[in-house]
Amino acid sequence: MNKYKLALFFMLTVLSNASAQMPAVEMADALRENGKIYVVVVIIAIVFIGLAGYLINLDRKISKLEKKD
Repeated sequence: MNKYKLALFFMLTVLSNASAQMPAVEMADALRENGKIYVVVVIIAIVFIGLAGYLINLDRKISKLEKKD
């Protein structure tokens, strides 16, 4: 268990250092200024909700097939 905690700590440290050195993204700033960033966020949310719904539906169908046999 300690190995996993150490690996997680190491990965988080590396990722936090890498993200701190990233330059600002001009496209994101432009979308934020125009208010279009909310459109992007809503579209991404709709896609994720659609995928989650599809997976839940697929799981139900598979469960019905498993119970049939």
